[in-house]
Amino acid sequence: MKIVVIGGTGLIGTKVVNLLRESGNTVIVGSPATGINTITGEGLSEAMKGTDIVIDLANSPSFEDNAVMEFFQTAGRNLLGAEINAGVKHHVALSIVGVDIMQNIGYMRAKQAQEDLIKRSGLPYTIIRSTQFMEFLKGIADQATQGEEVHLSHVLFQPIASDDVAAFVTKYAIGNPINGKVEIAGPERFEIHEIVARYLHRASDPRKVIANGKPEYFGGEISNAALVPAGQAELGSINFEQWWSKQ
Repeated sequence: MKIVVIGGTGLIGTKVVNLLRESGNTVIVGSPATGINTITGEGLSEAMKGTDIVIDLANSPSFEDNAVMEFFQTAGRNLLGAEINAGVKHHVALSIVGVDIMQNIGYMRAKQAQEDLIKRSGLPYTIIRSTQFMEFLKGIADQATQGEEVHLSHVLFQPIASDDVAAFVTKYAIGNPINGKVEIAGPERFEIHEIVARYLHRASDPRKVIANGKPEYFGGEISNAALVPAGQAELGSINFEQWWSKQ
């Protein structure tokens, strides 16, 4: 099969590209660096010729509210339009667990807009909603740092390793479209302050984690269980200690 991976040079994209190629597929890496730009439309029509599956893993270069909304709406319209014209048979997108209940956060509003465009497109699709990646733990700590303290809440957190994410994306991409969403998560559930403290300890980072009790995530107030699956989810096989041992 011919598969185009938009965002194929990123954290998840590079892993997905490798997995797909190992199983004998023809894979096109889509990014501005390879001449395929979902914002300007450059290279999209040519890339879509004869394509069976498109996997959208691209992310906005800016998380500012207006910029991130503009990115996902513009990229979504251009990409889906090119796929419709080319007769692509399956559109796969990576989204976020709880995105629909965190609409007070600009990034989540933009991801919901992306999902809505896919659903309205008429293309056969699969939306994969993932919990946060273990690779994000340092960034979460950094954005919550005040001096030598990291102030985080008791919000539930179920991080997943990027290797597991890539494996799930690959599995669902080569399967039949479900015309709906699936959720994936890591095998262990923590309170967010707990897992970040464990990460900092393993990294020999001297910052102290303070559990402040405020249910916030990147500046927005959320419910205690917003970041974890509400119902059935597929769980990855890599726990935190196994992930850390490979870092």
